[in-house]
Amino acid sequence: MDRRTLLKSGSAALLSLGFGGCATSRVARKTSTFPADARSSVRLPPVEASWDRVIRTTVGLRPHRDSGFVLRAEKLDEKLLVHNYGHGGAGMSLSWGTGYMAAEAATEHDQRRAAVIGCGVVGLTGARQLQRRGFDVTIYAMSVPPDTTSNMSLAGFTPTSGLIENARRTSEWTEQFRRAARIAYRQLQLLAGPHYGVSWISNYNLTDEPEEGPAETGDLLPAELRTGGVRFGPGEHPFPTKYAIRRPVIRIEPSIYLDALVRDFLSFGGRINIRKFDTPRDLMSLPQSVIINCTGLGSRMLFGDEELIPLKGQLTHFVPQPEINYQTGSDTRNLALRGNIGIHMMPRTDGIALGGTSERGVWTLEPNEGARQEVVDQHIQLFAAMRKNRNLAVI
Repeated sequence: MDRRTLLKSGSAALLSLGFGGCATSRVARKTSTFPADARSSVRLPPVEASWDRVIRTTVGLRPHRDSGFVLRAEKLDEKLLVHNYGHGGAGMSLSWGTGYMAAEAATEHDQRRAAVIGCGVVGLTGARQLQRRGFDVTIYAMSVPPDTTSNMSLAGFTPTSGLIENARRTSEWTEQFRRAARIAYRQLQLLAGPHYGVSWISNYNLTDEPEEGPAETGDLLPAELRTGGVRFGPGEHPFPTKYAIRRPVIRIEPSIYLDALVRDFLSFGGRINIRKFDTPRDLMSLPQSVIINCTGLGSRMLFGDEELIPLKGQLTHFVPQPEINYQTGSDTRNLALRGNIGIHMMPRTDGIALGGTSERGVWTLEPNEGARQEVVDQHIQLFAAMRKNRNLAVI
């Protein structure tokens, strides 16, 4: 299930704080969609949400194309150029898969020296996939972690987040996506552990609706990648909504994950060269015969892809709380924010990340103060209500 669907299927009344979920009745409402036999009796500690616990706000520009990411090979004189960019908010999710497919295309060339342009998550995973096939790889980039767009990501396995307009997708692109998603999902599972900052966590989708609505992207995500959910009704959970739907999701901590990828890349003989390219002809000066373009939004200027636009998002972080080991997402349709996608919280070792915006076509990296105010205030209200209710319900 993608992040946008997860958030938009939530409650429209969360912040009116009409605590329909506060009832003390423990009668379960069962449906065939949400089995009751997976319930547990776990109490959830609330986030200590207040303005004096804010430690930073970060901004990232997701590279979005309405028709989806670009993954294709072409000739650049005697060089092979493979494009791998435009993943929207799904780069952290899909990069192992699209990197795998880009590396496959690279093997069509008889040379085994490759240049990867870009050092975000797409460039790093693509470089590792090339190394696994015996390539000697150099990354060329203007910035490296922790100063990449990928470092600003909320980060989890949300493979359809900010990715494509459903009406624009083709059958050929859909097959590319599904293969990439399957590959990436398996790879991320194998990386679970503290070294890479990848772990499983429970997400609670907060909603006043007994059933979730259809996904905006329809049947895009393969069925085997859609994790099942357990629905808790009034009185069975501590949140201020009627229902809470729990699902297992993959969490990725960008600061740990990206540094680990850099270390892996260097330990296998990779090199990083800080360099800027202004035109495709500048690439001809590179000694490598295979070039993988992972420049994200940079492809708009470098390769003239005017369909590429930014989806500006920002995260505000609270002081970390080690005892918080669950994620929340909910739809707050009364948010006066352009491009609101619903508030969501993700706990990490470097802070508790709060998000909820996606501003289409906005290029500035300056925080949107109005968005920050609303997202933080609404989380303060959410967890204040949860604190009030925690003695009335358990899940």
